[in-house]
Amino acid sequence: MAKFTKANSVGEWLDQRLNTTTLNKVLMTEYWIPKDINFLWAMGVLLATTFGILVISGIFLMMYYKPDVNLAFDSVNYTIMQEVAYGWLFRHMHGVAASVVFLIIYIHMLTGIYYGSYKQGREMIWISGMLLFVTFSAAGFSGYMLPWGQMSYWAAMVITNLFGGVPFIGDALVVWIRGDFNVADATLTRFFMLHVFLLPIVIMAIIVVHFYTLRIPHVNNQESEDIDFDAEAEKYLSGNKKESKVIPFWPIFISKDLAVLGIFLIFYFYLVFFHYSFAMDPVNFDPADNMVTPAHIYPEWYFLWSYEVLRGFFFDIGPIKAFDIGLIAFGFANVIFFVFPFLDRDPAVLPAHKRPGFNIWFWILMVDLIVLTVYGKLPPTGINAWVGFVSATIFIILFLLLPIITKADAKKRGA
Repeated sequence: MAKFTKANSVGEWLDQRLNTTTLNKVLMTEYWIPKDINFLWAMGVLLATTFGILVISGIFLMMYYKPDVNLAFDSVNYTIMQEVAYGWLFRHMHGVAASVVFLIIYIHMLTGIYYGSYKQGREMIWISGMLLFVTFSAAGFSGYMLPWGQMSYWAAMVITNLFGGVPFIGDALVVWIRGDFNVADATLTRFFMLHVFLLPIVIMAIIVVHFYTLRIPHVNNQESEDIDFDAEAEKYLSGNKKESKVIPFWPIFISKDLAVLGIFLIFYFYLVFFHYSFAMDPVNFDPADNMVTPAHIYPEWYFLWSYEVLRGFFFDIGPIKAFDIGLIAFGFANVIFFVFPFLDRDPAVLPAHKRPGFNIWFWILMVDLIVLTVYGKLPPTGINAWVGFVSATIFIILFLLLPIITKADAKKRGA
């Protein structure tokens, strides 16, 4: 047993038992970040903050929400919005944060792709980040159903129907997910449990894993320079801070993060107080009615790109039905990002602007994702359907060409 001496303070008492000094060094004061970074590296802190807002506002909303098909709509639109003091504020905060968190996630993902922050030892950072994206998506979808409005109900019908395409067990899987033959009270109850309990716990666990995966390979930088973090840390600790290429997470890096966070919160609360409506579809302010189908069903904006890939293939090809083709394309679109580090065949870690072919590939992907998102909300008729088809096809072709393009870039550099 270790020997304990009389502590002179609470901090010293805790340090003797929990080794808080070493923990503080490992996680904060001696966790090294490259100097050569910009505001895009603050997205992690913005995500953590936004997730915190979602959890806190969600706890307050849960106090008054009723997970019952006969009570859910009124508990949100009448009780919370009109009867509970500042209930409207917590609903606005939760709704806006649910949309903004995906905006930050997409910026974070695309920044990682642009700067090659998924390669050579950083694969687990990327994969754990993609697991976070999937769990956030599941939380977003399950939460979208809870107000029990028209779009909530019919979006749930469409999405759960997708599982019917799974070979052999599809029909049984749909019934199992819904807890009924249709989207009903059992569906709402289990989605409520997923949204307020299971998925938040899973998200917290994956966040811990995601931060842990950053510890050994360290954070990438704008030029993707291979930094000897131990040597640069020694320079910093010896007082040669100007020449050192790294800074400590606390307090230097976090102060920069907090500056970006302050600007973000101004933008966030501006939306909360003045433009909350962007986070809610007008159709969802009508109670769910299984006898009246909306003229056009679509998910929230952050799912539109993959939804358009799903419905982009609107015609049969030989014996293969359009629904099956769309389902395969949808599965491809949602799985391909997991294996992204292994599709990039360029051995060097370089930003996109130093890889000509990949740079063109990246910006075509950006434009294609925007087109898919825009047309995902439009009725799939006439020219809209063909734009969706072409965009979905381009998306798939881009990822099929990625190994060839990245290998060609490496060959041009003589790698």
